[in-house]
Formats: sequence, C-alpha cells, structure tokens
Amino acid sequence: MDLFFGFEKPVLNEEGLSLLATLYDDVLVSMYEALLKEEGIAYLKKDRSGGSAMRILMGNNLQGTDIYVTDEDLARARDLFAYNEADPDTTPQESEEEQ
Repeated sequence: MDLFFGFEKPVLNEEGLSLLATLYDDVLVSMYEALLKEEGIAYLKKDRSGGSAMRILMGNNLQGTDIYVTDEDLARARDLFAYNEADPDTTPQESEEEQ
C-alpha cells in the first residue's frame, strides 16, 4: 500500500494483544469476526489510518482493517485460519488425517 504515510504498520501497540491479520475486504472481515465469535476468541477490530472516516464516506476502508487477539489466543486463532490458507478445498478433519 503506502509506506510513505505509514499505512502499512499496525496502528495498535497494546500489551497483551497480537495482530492476527490485516484484511482489505469487508466480507472477509465479517467472516473472521464470525469464526472468532463462534470459537469464543476475544478480538479487537481496528481500521488503519483514517479508515473509519473512509468507511463512512466511501463505504469501505481502502487502508485495511487489523484484527487483534490476545496473546494467549493467538496460536488457536492462527490454527483456525491456517487450514483454509493452505488448501481452501480441504476441511479441518481432512487436513488432520493427512498428518
């Protein structure tokens, strides 16, 4: 995106929270939220830069949305999304059987 203005850097620097993902699609953000809620993983959603104003004016955030989880839940949250990134056609049960 834009290295000059620092839009590529996470905007939140809280202790105890780790960046899970930066997403540029509102549908994908909603999917992440739904899966995290379903698994009982607490999360924080934060728009980058002036993303909140951009979302109001344009209907979406072109700078991206950061999803943060607690440090304790980071590994579990990454595992939740890892199988989907490896092979979208594989279910979690199939990927466990292969290992």
